[in-house]
Amino acid sequence: MDKRPIADVKPAIPSSPLDTPLTFTPVDWNNKRLFTLFWPLIVEQLLVVMIGIVDMVMVSSVGQYAMSGISLVETINFLIITSFNAIATGGSVVASQYLGRRNGKNACRSARQLVYISLIISLALMFITLFAKRIILRSIFGNISDDVMQAADIYFLFIALSYPFLALYTAAAAMFRSMGNSKVPMRTVILLNIFNIGGNALFIYALKLGVAGAGISTLIGRIIAAILLIYLLMKDKTRIINLCGISRVKLEGDMIKRILNIGIPSGLETSMFQIGKILITRIFTAFGTAAIAANAVGATINSIAFMPGSGFGMGLLIVAGQCIGAGDYSAVKKYTKKIMILSYLTYLFININIFIFKHQIISIFNLDAEAYDYCVSFLRVHCITSTLFWCSSFVLPNTLKAAGDARYVMIVAACTMWLIRVCLAFVMAFTFGLGPIAVYLAMGADFLFRGIFFTKRWLSNKWIEKKVI
Repeated sequence: MDKRPIADVKPAIPSSPLDTPLTFTPVDWNNKRLFTLFWPLIVEQLLVVMIGIVDMVMVSSVGQYAMSGISLVETINFLIITSFNAIATGGSVVASQYLGRRNGKNACRSARQLVYISLIISLALMFITLFAKRIILRSIFGNISDDVMQAADIYFLFIALSYPFLALYTAAAAMFRSMGNSKVPMRTVILLNIFNIGGNALFIYALKLGVAGAGISTLIGRIIAAILLIYLLMKDKTRIINLCGISRVKLEGDMIKRILNIGIPSGLETSMFQIGKILITRIFTAFGTAAIAANAVGATINSIAFMPGSGFGMGLLIVAGQCIGAGDYSAVKKYTKKIMILSYLTYLFININIFIFKHQIISIFNLDAEAYDYCVSFLRVHCITSTLFWCSSFVLPNTLKAAGDARYVMIVAACTMWLIRVCLAFVMAFTFGLGPIAVYLAMGADFLFRGIFFTKRWLSNKWIEKKVI
């Protein structure tokens, strides 16, 4: 049996023994391989956030209304992004488990089917958004000022057009990560950031396009990123996962079912989570533009802390998936514990710095005095609660998903989101009169209860009974 790392195994011919293994080999994720996997993932996630931060900072020169409009669209956009990520998660789990079994042929099949369904879903979302964007904005955010609505409507147009390219990029990046190659997606995001800064400078400042300039820059960047990654997977037939033959479209029901068995619960989980967050945004709109802008800045800053954790979660999904595919559950437990410790230490370091330097960080954004004070309060609460509870809420469940226990994760996430975060936020904000800070207090409570349920499930070992392939 081949002892080389998964990412180095090349499927020379379809009938290779790699496609029909009789025994499993333990997957060796030593410290060097883990480091090679994780540091590009963390950098990539931070750079993804930087795109939003750059847009917010650069468009803030146009006016607070423009920043508020973009923040409302980004709230909806994050729902779409997490939906694409959920489908990609399904593809990644299936591909990783096949790689754990040294089955390169089926790993490639899963990659092609992931691309097909991602494109179909994204095109449907694009057309719905293009024809109903104003209705969506009004129904979600209610009565917002005309200038904020105008900015949101313009930005939403270009973001909707980018959905198919974003979905293709997400699917392709997931396949690179499944192979243990996280550097290619990272380098792509670096190029995307460079283009985004230059594009914003050109379209917002030089051509005076304002909010439209930020949207155009994001659209073009996503087109370039998608084309680049799809091209790399199509041209290199020696990769253990490639997209050779993808132009001969063939939908395979069995493989799509495996992907969606993970992707649909993950998608419902993240979608309900984001819908809940969007509804909570109505609390900020009820307290005016200052509260909206403060939350936009606070959420952007907090996302810096989230992204390394997201990187650890993505890596854990791959590591656990390959170990489960190889039938090595002792390795799953060992690597999960190690990655959880690393994610907690990283989160602690980042949040301590955000807490200490919050005034300097907030001053980067052009907020008025009222919005500034709101934002300081938001960050104080969030740094404390998320440091204690976020990793067990959002990193640990990736092992459960990798094992095929995505339905349990979905049920817990939906219950805590709606029963704790949403209901508690509205009660504290209006009934108890705490105002917009109630959203961040309820968020911390949500993190706490999610972590309790996911930790209990992990310790019970019930996830070991689940099957994906």
